[in-house]
Amino acid sequence: MHINSNVTHGLFRALPVLLLAALIMLWAPRSWALSIFACEPEYASLARELAPDATIFSATTALQDPHQVQARPSLIAKMRRADLVVCAGADLEIGWLPMLQMKANNPKVRDGQLGMFYASDQVQNLDQLANVDRTMGDVHAQGNPHIQFSPQRVAAVASALAARLAELDPANKGEYLSHLEAFQTRWDVAVPKWEAMAAPLNGKKVIAYHTSFRYLFDWLGMEQVGDLEPKPGLAPTSAHLATLLDRTAQGDVMVVVYTGYQDSRGAKWLAERADLPLVMLPFAPGAEGVEDLFDLYEQVIQGLLSVQGGTR
Repeated sequence: MHINSNVTHGLFRALPVLLLAALIMLWAPRSWALSIFACEPEYASLARELAPDATIFSATTALQDPHQVQARPSLIAKMRRADLVVCAGADLEIGWLPMLQMKANNPKVRDGQLGMFYASDQVQNLDQLANVDRTMGDVHAQGNPHIQFSPQRVAAVASALAARLAELDPANKGEYLSHLEAFQTRWDVAVPKWEAMAAPLNGKKVIAYHTSFRYLFDWLGMEQVGDLEPKPGLAPTSAHLATLLDRTAQGDVMVVVYTGYQDSRGAKWLAERADLPLVMLPFAPGAEGVEDLFDLYEQVIQGLLSVQGGTR
């Protein structure tokens, strides 16, 4: 077979240009080149909404207490490769995140750098304290960090996170803003529907573990009148549970609430003796039947509505 020498010569002349184009495509910044380390699954879910092509890893699961995490070698390796770390903040991760940052030795994700993002820094937190000491238990001076149950705060964090992604990856700023707009549109439609669905819960009183659902109760107009922990972070004691049992005698408590990573024994003891409904609510995406933040809101409201008629 005869090959035209002019064609062959043209191909060889074009090779450097084609090679350069291939290298540019390989090295050009892309959203999916970003590696995002989320401290909690709710922020992994939010990052996925804004940067769906990024590599996203969550250090914890919906069945894991975010206060208590081991700085395992696998987590250190993930943080070492991260371009962005997204955490709740407000000292929620104070027991483990600083150790991870130190051992990972990744200058991009140190506090104060573009690659370190704290959700609580973007909003006004509930329950901020001027003074904190060890006698108060596991409390946070910067306020309650579990803001994933406040729709307004989630929207604010989403906007701030999209802006941070655009700073880190300016070549794909348009993609992040487009994903943000799509998320906000869906969110703005969902929130009024959730509020209408949850209207029967307004004014209801509950007993729950910790202040895990503080923002949920605040949003829905509910009141947590008792905490299964005698002090934040401490397991229920017999004396404390007896005090809560006396409180239920007033007849205005709708339900006893806990979540998947909390010990159910104290909650079950109280619910049985007070003849109250007991419900386990999901705490983050990744719980059974909860794929994202939209599922999370749907499930917690449905869980509370399922026992709404339980007030004596």
